[in-house]
Amino acid sequence: MQVKRIVANIATKDVDAAKRFYGDVLGLEVVMDHGWIVTYGADTRMSVQIGIASEGGSGTPVPDLSIEVDDVDAALVRLRRAGVAIEYGPADEPWGVRRFYVRDPFGKLVNILMHL
Repeated sequence: MQVKRIVANIATKDVDAAKRFYGDVLGLEVVMDHGWIVTYGADTRMSVQIGIASEGGSGTPVPDLSIEVDDVDAALVRLRRAGVAIEYGPADEPWGVRRFYVRDPFGKLVNILMHL
């Protein structure tokens, strides 16, 4: 047996609230929509990973999601323009990533990062 994919599921009564944050601001596309669940994704090759952590690094809380982007500063500009509060960073971390934290519309702590 081989794990092919891991999907993060976020519980909410308002699945449409994700469109602005995950679709419009982060640029993910709807890849499945059954009304009660909408899955956002990107046409990229991703590795299967699950992070198990006792802290988020640099004294931060463990984020609920980590989203790697190709340009973290461009993502920062888009999120600020959308009025999303930055909870941490941006920071160049000693383990080789540049990142910042925000909260999605459902209160989940999201780590937006890129490898340096």
